[in-house]
Amino acid sequence: MSAKALIVVDVQNDFCEGGALAVDGGAAVAAAVNDFVNSHEYDAVVATRDFHIDPGAHFSETPDFVDSWPVHCVVGTAGAEFHPAFDASVAGSAIFSKGAYSAAYSGFEGATEDGTTLEDWLRAHEITDVDVIGIATDHCVKATAVDAARAGFATTVLLPFTAGVSTATIESALVQMQEAGVQLIGRDEASSEEDSNAGELPRESSVDVSDVGIH
Repeated sequence: MSAKALIVVDVQNDFCEGGALAVDGGAAVAAAVNDFVNSHEYDAVVATRDFHIDPGAHFSETPDFVDSWPVHCVVGTAGAEFHPAFDASVAGSAIFSKGAYSAAYSGFEGATEDGTTLEDWLRAHEITDVDVIGIATDHCVKATAVDAARAGFATTVLLPFTAGVSTATIESALVQMQEAGVQLIGRDEASSEEDSNAGELPRESSVDVSDVGIH
């Protein structure tokens, strides 16, 4: 018997418009999550968040935007809080904080306040399938989805409910996710069977990579 969880990745102020590391479309994703959750049935809904204290070289005054980035999502700042359009109570099952002292792109590097990792939590709740949404498609969403697939969970990324940094890095991320066995819903080539597996996504779910994130 299968059980499915939704993982909402890093819908935080610093990753939305006006934030320190803003992704175009981030606020729209934040606003869309609650309606999506309320109109779909999941056995669990969890959220991840960047929660940095001192992540070392992950922060830089001269970032390369590959391995180093401007300061963002620092514990105790408004930037680390969930975007106000996202009601985090929908992720009432658990919140996983990551990256206190490291980069930590994947939600599977995060843990709850009591130290439970995302993988251990999902297994303890007998979750077999996960859907992944959030920010950013080409970084933390990708890393979380790839780790989920590698851990043996049937993993789907719902692209209409993600926002990414650039066309080039989004395209690369989609290839990497597919190679890891992640199912992608929302690409032009997605089959009608794949769309049915994601539930009743809006018509705009049949999108091309050029419609995901900024470009």
